[in-house]
Amino acid sequence: MQDLAEQDGRRPVRAPAQRAGLAPEAIAKVFVITGPSGVGKGTLIRALLERVPELELSTSATTRRARTGETQGEDYWFLSEDEFDRRVAEGDFVEWAEYSGRRYGTLRSELERRTSTGIPVVLEIEVQGARQVRASMPDAVQIFITPPSHEALRVRLVGRGTDAGEEVERRLKVADEEMDAQHEFGHVVVNDRLEDAVDQLEGIVRSNLNN
Repeated sequence: MQDLAEQDGRRPVRAPAQRAGLAPEAIAKVFVITGPSGVGKGTLIRALLERVPELELSTSATTRRARTGETQGEDYWFLSEDEFDRRVAEGDFVEWAEYSGRRYGTLRSELERRTSTGIPVVLEIEVQGARQVRASMPDAVQIFITPPSHEALRVRLVGRGTDAGEEVERRLKVADEEMDAQHEFGHVVVNDRLEDAVDQLEGIVRSNLNN
C-alpha cells in the first residue's frame, strides 16, 4: 500500500509495574478502531464512549492544521513538522503514519498514562498505524469500520465539505486500498445504519472487556 509508514520499534509500550511477590497486574484493554477516511469512525466512537463511559479516547498527534472549532489536546495534539520529527527520533510514538501528505501518530505517553492505571483505551488511527500496533501489541482488539459501498463513501466525503474534488478522489483511491485490507482485522463493522453499527461496536467492546 502506498504511504505505508515505517514501524517505530524503538520501545514497546510498558506494562504496569509489578510489585514484589505479586502476580503481574492485568494490562488494560486497547481497542484499535480504523477504516477509510469519511467512513464515520469519529461519530461511532463518540456514541461508543457515551454507551461505555469507562473507555477513554487517546488523543492523536498530527502535523495538519487545526480546523475551525478544534482544540489543542482535545481533538488532536497539533505539532509542527520539526516537532513531529523530533518526537519520532526520540521514540515517543507507539505508531505513526502519513496520510494525505500529513502525519498522524499515537504518543506513547497518551497510551501509558491510561493503561498503567487500568483504564481501557480507544485508538482512532489510520490503517498503517493499526498494522504497527498489531505488531507491537498483539493483544489489542482491532476493529475495521467499512462503508456499505464505494458510492456511499463518496457521498459522505463530498457531504463533509472539507476537501476539494481532487482531494476527495485521492481519498477514495486510498480508501479502496484500505478496504482490501479489512480481512486482516479481527472484527469488521459495516457503518450503514448508524444505530446498528453502534450496537455492533458496543457488543464487540463489552465482550472483550468482560473477558
